[in-house]
Amino acid sequence: MIILASASQARMRLLADAGLEVAAEASRIDEAQIKSEQALLSFERLAIFLAQAKARDVSQRHPGKLVLGADQLLDCEGKLYDKPKDGQAAASQLRTLRGKKHRLISAAALVKDGAVLWHHVEEAVLRMRDVSDDFISSYLEREGDLALQSVGAYRLEGLGAQLFETVKGDHFTIQGLPLLALLRELRNRGELPA
Repeated sequence: MIILASASQARMRLLADAGLEVAAEASRIDEAQIKSEQALLSFERLAIFLAQAKARDVSQRHPGKLVLGADQLLDCEGKLYDKPKDGQAAASQLRTLRGKKHRLISAAALVKDGAVLWHHVEEAVLRMRDVSDDFISSYLEREGDLALQSVGAYRLEGLGAQLFETVKGDHFTIQGLPLLALLRELRNRGELPA
């Protein structure tokens, strides 16, 4: 059994679909404060730092258990974007991303008893179509609150696929978890059959 240090339904679904027995508990870390304090880190190092911080936090409450922390950052032209707070913020973010490339940086960390056992980071590069304001409005109306659950205000595995011209990178990484690297590490540790 692995404990996911997150309330992310997408990550829970990825792990469950891969056959893992998982429980979830959201971490209590202040991500905004960490991002502010660690502003000099590269985006890749920041994603790892956040994944480790989440897992360490939850690990404190579960001695002897393997805890998985994960984080995803969106970088467009050197600026980080967070999950939009509402539909207006989602529309603004999509208008900013349209016609441009952006990176999704997904990190994962395994922690047991507060000690980091493993971490990994991967990125995917996506180019959004130069969509119209009307398309963005229609898309957000159809997606509803689901658009607010993703750092990019889209779900590539759903209606969000219509937003993109090109996608380079692992599908799992785009969904917020470098799953194949995680599964390999779990096999190496004897947590999964080889």
